[in-house]
Amino acid sequence: MAIRLYNTLTRRIEDFHPLENGKVRLYTCGPTVYNVAHIGNFRAFVFYDMLRRYLKYRGYEVFHVMNLTDVDDKTIRDSAAEGVPLQDYTARYKKAFFEDRDALRIEPVEVYPAATEHIPDMVRTIERLAERGHTYVAEGSTYFKIDTFPSYGKFANLDLSGTRAGARITSDEYEKEDARDFVLWKAWTPEDGPVFWDTPLGRGRPGWHIECSAMSQKYLGETFDIHGGGVDLIFPHHQNEIAQAEGATGKPFVRYWLHSEFLLVDGQKMSKCLGNFYTLRDILERGYKPMEVRYVLLATHYRQQLNFTFDALTAARGALERLRDFARNVHLAGGNEAGEILDETNERREKEFVASLDDDLNIAPALGAVFNYVRDIGRLIADGKLAQQDEVKVLGKLRDWNKVLGLIDLEDETMTDIEVLQMIELRTQARANWDWDRADQIRLELERKGIVLEDRRGGTVWKRK
Repeated sequence: MAIRLYNTLTRRIEDFHPLENGKVRLYTCGPTVYNVAHIGNFRAFVFYDMLRRYLKYRGYEVFHVMNLTDVDDKTIRDSAAEGVPLQDYTARYKKAFFEDRDALRIEPVEVYPAATEHIPDMVRTIERLAERGHTYVAEGSTYFKIDTFPSYGKFANLDLSGTRAGARITSDEYEKEDARDFVLWKAWTPEDGPVFWDTPLGRGRPGWHIECSAMSQKYLGETFDIHGGGVDLIFPHHQNEIAQAEGATGKPFVRYWLHSEFLLVDGQKMSKCLGNFYTLRDILERGYKPMEVRYVLLATHYRQQLNFTFDALTAARGALERLRDFARNVHLAGGNEAGEILDETNERREKEFVASLDDDLNIAPALGAVFNYVRDIGRLIADGKLAQQDEVKVLGKLRDWNKVLGLIDLEDETMTDIEVLQMIELRTQARANWDWDRADQIRLELERKGIVLEDRRGGTVWKRK
């Protein structure tokens, strides 16, 4: 069975077949490093991560490129306002992005090209566009002439019948009503201060849209498999990427386009003026954990709007605790070997997990398969039908799924105080039931994790080694 994905290019779900058998070339839009990325940004970044992880889970070799936009209108504006050189200003937010990426357990991709390090590639792409008659120069800036690209607007479902020929727009970001010739290379102005490059196109800097076209094709080739982004990038950014890339090469640019929907907060658009604008750091300062945030960002299908609430974070905490408790109970199981029952359960839930994610990364039933598995194995443990030797198969299956989900760390040896007390209570119950073998298992498990017990007349006390 092939993975099936919704392709924005065709507006339908299609079987995924990469250009090269067994290998996927993937490009996703990364952060504009003018500030700390917010949770709406990370909704898209977590989606890219799950896509990447699942392609690998299904046996593909993935080469993934994610850009860092470190020169555009916003970075120039804000670095100038602060009186900090552009490179120093954006370095601060690149560092913050990578720290937040690691906190959310987002896998590093193969290449993170920064725009400022690829100016010659952008100039070459613009020169190719000029050679093919797609550009003109006005007031020192180079523009893409959209009427030279007949399919312009098709990708974004635009009606260009009212577009005025020759109208130009120089801003990096604009609304859907502004379907006009867009800037490729911006001539230097005093407002840009020290931010410029001297090139055959003149002194200036690139427009935002040319950056991704040039960098993606540099690393992935003139035609590649998948391009991902948020729905807000369909126009103008991705429409312009297509025009630039295909205008320069005459070849199809991307075969599958995937777009994630918006994140809302308490049912409203996230906005600083509404007081519902959050970065990951804001949420962690409230006492929540990175994996609780990842769970919430992951658990809604990428093509549905995600309503982010703090109640959802609390529910995610409970779900993750259930998985951790499950792993602990499996480790302490002391019944009879499950045999074929366990093998059949593993196979059934694995099929459900894969079938769900093969269906356009349908995450809800995939998570359902995981928690149904937890229930299945819990029943075996309760019935005394899971032995310690079954632990490898059970936790192995959980580790397999976690390669896609990235939600739990089964190798984490640290325990919270509450978790220690819960284990001590289990041991106390075992001793009350004269189950000395189970009580010893729990004591040894705690010792392995650095917890030393001392049984006293008033009860059991503990300390860390």
